[in-house]
Amino acid sequence: MNKQVQQFWQDFCQNHNLELNTPVQAWAFGATSQQADELAYLVSRGIKTATTSAYELYDKNEKLPEAGEWNIILNSKDEPVCVIQDKLVEIIPYNLISKEYAYHEGEGDRSYEYWRRAHDDFFNWEYQEVGKEFYPQAPMVCEVFEKVE
Repeated sequence: MNKQVQQFWQDFCQNHNLELNTPVQAWAFGATSQQADELAYLVSRGIKTATTSAYELYDKNEKLPEAGEWNIILNSKDEPVCVIQDKLVEIIPYNLISKEYAYHEGEGDRSYEYWRRAHDDFFNWEYQEVGKEFYPQAPMVCEVFEKVE
């Protein structure tokens, strides 16, 4: 974490009566700078309250998210935008993700059709990057979160 992000987290902990050593992750959404900024903006406005990642693409040493965890959302310049806390984390087959969940991802017109097109493209690309083929039943890590600040 850079100094700006560390200071942001220290200020957050003081403002919310959290211990300064409370674990936190800092990260940006998406695969491009534009996606990072657009999605961070949606989170900061309280529009995006869910996110999906491919379970099979987690490194075996990488910890899966858990309810209660804190995250600092960064923009494309690695600047802190806001803090979220995971409220629910489930592993769901991609083709069984609900319209309601897609709506909470907050992207585009918030329709399931938009969500599906965007995520088909993203996961096809992401799987190809590691030499795998994306498939409709792929297990997904579905996180529902709350923007705290």
